[in-house]
Amino acid sequence: MSKKHPVIAITGSSGAGTTTVKRAFENIFFREKITAAIIEGDSFHRLNRVEMREAMKKAEAAGNRHFSHFGEAANLFDELGKCFRTYGQNGGGQKRYYLHSDGEAAEHNKRLGTSLKPGEFTPWEDVPKGTDLMFYEGLHGGVVTDKANVAEHVDLLVGVVPIVNLEWIQKIHRDNKERGYSPEAIVDTILRRMPDYVHYITPQFSRTDINFQRVSTVDTSNPFISRDIPTPDESFVVIRFRQPEKYHVDFPYLLAMIPSSFMSRRNTIVVPGGKMSYAMELVLGPIIRGMLETKKKA
Repeated sequence: MSKKHPVIAITGSSGAGTTTVKRAFENIFFREKITAAIIEGDSFHRLNRVEMREAMKKAEAAGNRHFSHFGEAANLFDELGKCFRTYGQNGGGQKRYYLHSDGEAAEHNKRLGTSLKPGEFTPWEDVPKGTDLMFYEGLHGGVVTDKANVAEHVDLLVGVVPIVNLEWIQKIHRDNKERGYSPEAIVDTILRRMPDYVHYITPQFSRTDINFQRVSTVDTSNPFISRDIPTPDESFVVIRFRQPEKYHVDFPYLLAMIPSSFMSRRNTIVVPGGKMSYAMELVLGPIIRGMLETKKKA
């Protein structure tokens, strides 16, 4: 962990809603004039799209139906930990990009003079110098295994974890609408990932400094037949602080600023789902400002 070169990580599984938190951070960075070194979790997958498909086929032929992007075999956890550690030490490190689409491929090919295709990685390159902090968003910002401890290098670890049925509903609708996958294929993916979800994703939320968990107020008993995703107004967000005193969390201020919010435990505040982004900025803004003030003194 580092006072001079802080590392912030958002961790959450596929379809969990980490993009909402990312936008909240972007708003904070804009207002506070913060230059962040952005790290995308997908860039630390071990295999590109074609290689992953082949690896899954081989694993299944060998009787392993649970090989997934969530697990250790498909990721560079040691390299991710090294990236965080190096940045914390001197503000440097190495990163790359995973190209999700034709648009991203065209953008980076123009920048690098390459001819890469969607599903491939760009070459490793140096993290830009002179940034204020490192910001990671992905699956494994707080992962710990026998061989790698990523979490120990993170200064602020934020979890985004809807109740599991809501997470599945979001994933089913997203993958069907945006990627054209059939409901049956999506359910098969959920089942294939489940062992790695339990062993690598879920344990991270016991290490997070702050968790944002969306809980729906409509019936999601059978997520596989849900016709739509519950709206923000059909949910609450449970915000849990592992150590409120560490960040001097002012609960009376938050309760006054967020209408209809309430305390459910001494370290937990519940806010209306429609106020999630607003609550994130209220909670995270002072913490980030405090980190930068400490950075200046270091």
